[in-house]
Amino acid sequence: MTAHALPKPFTAADTHRGMFWWLVVVALFVCSMIVVGGATRLTDSGLSITEWQPITGALPPLTEAGWEAELEKYRQIPEYQEQNRGMSMAEFQFIYWWEWGHRQLGRTLGLVYFAPFVFFLATRQAPRRLLPRLWVLFGLGGLQGAIGWWMVSSGLVDRLDVSQYRLATHLSMAFIILGLTLWTALELRYGQAKALTRSRLFRWAWIFWAAVLVQIALGAFVAGLDAGRIFNTWPGFQGQLIPDDYLSGMPFWQAIFESRPAVQFQHRWFAYILLAGGLWLCWTVIKSPAPELKRMGQVVAVALIVQVVLGIVTLIYVAPLSLSLMHQAGAIILFLASGGLAWTAARGALPVEPETTR
Repeated sequence: MTAHALPKPFTAADTHRGMFWWLVVVALFVCSMIVVGGATRLTDSGLSITEWQPITGALPPLTEAGWEAELEKYRQIPEYQEQNRGMSMAEFQFIYWWEWGHRQLGRTLGLVYFAPFVFFLATRQAPRRLLPRLWVLFGLGGLQGAIGWWMVSSGLVDRLDVSQYRLATHLSMAFIILGLTLWTALELRYGQAKALTRSRLFRWAWIFWAAVLVQIALGAFVAGLDAGRIFNTWPGFQGQLIPDDYLSGMPFWQAIFESRPAVQFQHRWFAYILLAGGLWLCWTVIKSPAPELKRMGQVVAVALIVQVVLGIVTLIYVAPLSLSLMHQAGAIILFLASGGLAWTAARGALPVEPETTR
């Protein structure tokens, strides 16, 4: 065998444009999963499929008898018995297709990641330094599927909805996967970030990015408890700074996760803190001499303001499907923009010094 027939060896180069675009596509699929998952939750569709069949479940019912069997399984759970009793087949099919579509999108995402990953491994194109992270992404994708079923199973017995704890875990993991995909894609395109000496700007940008993730998790508690459908006034809670029933008769450490007034209060006020801190960070960045940082600061500032306004409008109009999905999409945009800002700060983006004339 001649030397040129051997597989391409790993090189020291950290960049690979083809792998960059592969992870961009993966990130777009993750974003789609988050939005479709939000629609599934908002249409109360998530419990319509009561079994987890990763392989055989890829096929929907193909006969009338198959549909009747699926509906009969749904009739056994509390959501049907206490909330949707008497649901017609057409109504059931509506929620079934949302959940089936969400799961099918997840299966497709798995293939979109796995097939190119195997190819890049087989042809030895993946930068050696990034291999552990690519394997972590692969593992997190499988774990996310298991978390999704763990979440769904919480709503099949003794509950009308899934656990808000498990919903927050599932959504947070989706954004962690998205963030890791974004960072890895940028490294594949531009090389390893240079300024991971933890400059002050990078630390603040990273803290802000983490805070955006915390706010997203707080939003999951609001969604899980349908807390966006109470206190639909702004800026106060029916004219109050703190809602009367904040604790709802619970101990404090339980109320902050299980009281509907509490989770809405926390989501609102953390948004104000995030807005103030984010705008301060963006102003600091925009004053930087680095044009890349200026642009990212402007993008994050706009995304942050739009997202806060969307949240207020969604609340006032009692969280209709369209506005709720726009608010969730806004969270994705803000999260990606914040990650881009942290990445730019990590690279130590500086302007090119102008040449001096003699």
